[in-house]
Amino acid sequence: MFNINLITVGKLKESYLREACAEYTKRLGAYCKIKITELPEYRLPDSPSEKVIKAALDSEAEAILAAAGSDTIIAMCIEGKLMSSEELANKLQKLGVEGKSSLSIVIGSSFGLSDRVKNAAALRLSMSPMTFPHQLARVMLLEQTYRAMSILGNGKYHK
Repeated sequence: MFNINLITVGKLKESYLREACAEYTKRLGAYCKIKITELPEYRLPDSPSEKVIKAALDSEAEAILAAAGSDTIIAMCIEGKLMSSEELANKLQKLGVEGKSSLSIVIGSSFGLSDRVKNAAALRLSMSPMTFPHQLARVMLLEQTYRAMSILGNGKYHK
């Protein structure tokens, strides 16, 4: 059984997003042990310089890597690999077979992730070349993780 820690920078503000996350978290409980770790977002001025953004990402990286511990890291990032639901399921299965059943899936802040986190990741994953609201990413990732687990468990959800 997988232990999945969804590490996110920032909190969900909208109740409908929290409700959707709660639903997929509940559903995932049939397939894995799931926890959500919300880390504080580094506060930035309205027009931050590249140096200020890098400092913020580095600060967030410290907290992310500490929260991940010895888990295998999957970093959600724009330059990550695009995968179908079936490919994600196969990748998760392969990680499990390799003995990597404790996973930390990381969603950074709206400015992304530090290179430290990306370099520590076993997989860099992208949801889409399209741009989505940052807070929606958590719902989408939980849904796709549930879909992947359903595929692996021969469930009806994916069909």
